[in-house]
Amino acid sequence: MAVRMEGWAELDRALGELPKATAQNTLRRVLRKAAAPVRDEMESRAPEQSGTLKRSIVVGTRLTRTQARDARKEAKAFAEVHVGTADPAGVTQEFGTFRHPPQPFGVPAWEGRKDDALRIIGDELGTEIEKAAARYAKKLAKG
Repeated sequence: MAVRMEGWAELDRALGELPKATAQNTLRRVLRKAAAPVRDEMESRAPEQSGTLKRSIVVGTRLTRTQARDARKEAKAFAEVHVGTADPAGVTQEFGTFRHPPQPFGVPAWEGRKDDALRIIGDELGTEIEKAAARYAKKLAKG
C-alpha cells in the first residue's frame, strides 16, 4: 500500500543535502515512530488463539526472501518501513481460505490509524532532519 504526500518540497531538499545513508536513517526513524500506532492497532485487532500472531506483529525495514523478490519487481522507495507479521497464519486470518472466512486485522488497523501515522510523519520529519543536519555539520567541523 503506497501513500503519496504532497507539499513537502522543502523537507525533500533538506534531506537531499544530507548524505544518502543519513537521510535514509532519518526517514526510517520517523517512519518507525509513525508505524507504532498502526502496529498497536493491528495487535489489538488480531484474532487471539494462541497469541503467537499478536506477538509476531512488528515494525521493521527487513523483508522476507519472498517479499524482497517481489519488491525487486516494483520501483524501490528511498526508505521503507513495514508493519505486519511474517507468520503465515496472518495471511490466512486477514484474507481467509476456502475453509476459513477472513478475519481482517491489518487493513482495518491501517484505515483506523493512518491519519495518526501521517500526522506523526508531519510533526516529526522536520525536527529529525534538523537534528540530523546538526549532527552532520558537527561531524564536518571536527573532520
